[in-house]
Amino acid sequence: MQFKHAPAAVSAMFDDPNLVSAVGLVPMLRLARSAGLDELAQSRLTVPTDKGANAGGKVMALVAGMLAGADSIDDMNVLRHGGMGRLFDRTYAPSTLGSFLREFRFGHVRQLDAVASRTLVNVAQSAPLLQVRDGERVMVDLDDTIIEVHGYQKQGASFGYSGVRGLNALFATASTSQSAPVIVGQRLRQGKTGSPKGAARIVGDALATLRRLNPGSSSRPLLRADSAFYGHATIGTAIKAGADVSVTVRMDPAVKAAIASIPEDAWEMIEYTDSIRDEATGQLISKAEVAEVAFTAFRSRKKAERVDGRLVVRRIPDLNPNKVEQPTLFDVYRHHAFFTTTDKTTMGTVAADKTHRGHAIIEQVHADLKGGPLAHLPSGVFTANSAWLVLAVIAFNLTRAAGLIADRAGRLARATTATIRRTLISVPARLARSARRITLHLPEAWPWQTAFERLFTATHAPPPAAAS
Repeated sequence: MQFKHAPAAVSAMFDDPNLVSAVGLVPMLRLARSAGLDELAQSRLTVPTDKGANAGGKVMALVAGMLAGADSIDDMNVLRHGGMGRLFDRTYAPSTLGSFLREFRFGHVRQLDAVASRTLVNVAQSAPLLQVRDGERVMVDLDDTIIEVHGYQKQGASFGYSGVRGLNALFATASTSQSAPVIVGQRLRQGKTGSPKGAARIVGDALATLRRLNPGSSSRPLLRADSAFYGHATIGTAIKAGADVSVTVRMDPAVKAAIASIPEDAWEMIEYTDSIRDEATGQLISKAEVAEVAFTAFRSRKKAERVDGRLVVRRIPDLNPNKVEQPTLFDVYRHHAFFTTTDKTTMGTVAADKTHRGHAIIEQVHADLKGGPLAHLPSGVFTANSAWLVLAVIAFNLTRAAGLIADRAGRLARATTATIRRTLISVPARLARSARRITLHLPEAWPWQTAFERLFTATHAPPPAAAS
């Protein structure tokens, strides 16, 4: 592609009051409003002083900025250009939104958590966020990540397990084989916080939200987590809430003794990352094998707090790459074990191992958020950053719903936030007013015109008629 005009024949002027750069905010904010985001925020947030006035409008503005690509408070200026004032009411200045966030305290962040949960449930009425087949489980994944920050002015920032200065963000996501993850629980914590701290509370909140998302589901959800969350508080909370667990265990003496008790003929070959299939026999050739043994977790606790289940173990040969031609005297393996309470008749050893490895899907959610609103935590005030994280989760779930509405059977249904923003939100348009109506003129031959029109039509449809 080459520029077809001489440089001297082209000039640039910022003088058109009828242009907007992100007309996709029109259907996105109508979707948010139909889910009750503004009303929920207005009724539930009790942020004090005049800075907390009109909380619903300010929450909508912050979410709109994030949908348009803002990753800092100053970036909220993206809402204040061209014809945006004609399309939307109360496009607040970044300084006003920053003052609003800095008035938050922990209780207000919890109020915003309630707004996010209820908004997600309401959005699910417009889009099938979790498509569950008959007998299928919903996978609830729990994991934390470090959001890197710079400087010494960020409250709560410190060096955590990753070795970088940052704040610790804990997320719980829900997904199925047909549906991409949505976030059902979130919490921002100090950078030096241990992973399991407060995890039980997040698990309880996430499973409560999941019950409201799927009120008629009879299948038990499955909580997946890594070894940092292998503790009675987290696992006990999940089981009491009606979920099964699949949690990586630490190699303590009890686990090592259980692995040693597995007979050699119990190991079964599995399809692993570098496995191949023998063309002659059709059998799988792999270096990874799995087996399982009955296991009781937390045996040091009182009897009522012990949890019976299965210890599923995957072993991989521990080979020295520098001595491939000189094999060891006896086989040496690396073991990876996880504890699960799933029934073996419904999820065998191989299936349980493959299902547990699917926990890595939550890393895609972390990357998605860090590539958008969580690229920075914009304030020096910890509670303001906590509120920012909850708003980022609301924006993430809204884009997930928009992708489903616009392209339920296509790639946008599972697309990342960046893709949704590029195709459906950051669409330039010119406003034309005639007979007290506004017409949005979008680019001709826009590649995703059909998806945009489907989203626009769905969000502008009249409400269903009330039953007589």
